[in-house]
Amino acid sequence: MSDDLVLWEQRDGVGRITLNRPQTLNAWTAEFGAQLRRVVTEEAAEASVRAVLVSGAGRGFSSGADLRAGFEQHPEDGLPDVRKELHEIYHPVIAGIRALEKPVVAAVNGPAVGIGCSLALACDLVLAAESAFFGLAFVNIGLMPDGGSTLFVPTAVGKARAFEMAFLGERVRSATALEWGLVNRIHPDDVLMDEANALAEKLAGGPTRSYAGSKRALNQMLYPDLEGQLALEAELQHSLARTDDFIEGVGAFVEKREPSFRGA
Repeated sequence: MSDDLVLWEQRDGVGRITLNRPQTLNAWTAEFGAQLRRVVTEEAAEASVRAVLVSGAGRGFSSGADLRAGFEQHPEDGLPDVRKELHEIYHPVIAGIRALEKPVVAAVNGPAVGIGCSLALACDLVLAAESAFFGLAFVNIGLMPDGGSTLFVPTAVGKARAFEMAFLGERVRSATALEWGLVNRIHPDDVLMDEANALAEKLAGGPTRSYAGSKRALNQMLYPDLEGQLALEAELQHSLARTDDFIEGVGAFVEKREPSFRGA
C-alpha cells in the first residue's frame, strides 16, 4: 500500500477516495484529516470529476478518531484543543462533501464508527457490506456525536432512533441500518466494491447539472444550517473534552476496561 494516508484515483469521470490507514481500521489522525480535507476540497472538486466514491482500505471504513494518537493541546490550559481540530480538520471534510456539486457515494465495508460514521452519512448515497456496522460511539468516552451526526442521523432515522444511537453508542448492523434509513443498499461483502464502482460509474455518466441542482435543493431542505450545527458541535465537544468523564473514558478505552463515569 502507498504511504499516503488517503489515496486518490480518477478514471473515466469517477474520483475514488480510499482511506488508507488499514492497520488502525482507518482511524483519523491530524495528518490523515488534513490529507482527506485536501482531496475532498481540491482534487474531488475538479470539474472533470463527475462522481466520487469513498471507501476504506482493509477490513473497515473508519473506526473514528485515533485516541492513541492523542490530541493537540490548547495553549492556555494544556487540555485537548478539540474545537481547533474540529474546525480545521474534521468539519471541513464533512462540509466539503456536502458542498461538492456532484454525487458522492460511500462504500462501507466494515466498521463506520464515530467520525467514520459521520463521514459515511455525509455522503449522498451509502452502500454497506452485509458485515458492516455503524455507531455513534462518542458516548463511550464521555463525548457527544460530531462531524454533523447530530444533523445527519435524526434527519435519516427520526428522534427515537437518533437518541438511541447517541445515548447508547451501540452497533447498528447493516440490515438494521437499511431498515432505519441510514443506508441505501446492502450487498454481500465480496461484491460491495463491484456494486459501488458500478453505481459511481453510472452516476458519472449521468446529468451532472441535474445532480448538482438536486443536491443543492435537498441540502437546503434537509440541512439548512449545517455550518451552524457543526459550530455548535465543536463548542459542546470542546467543553466535554475538559471533563473528568472524558479523561476516564479515554483511559478505559486504552486500557480495554469498562469506564466509571461520575458526571463530572
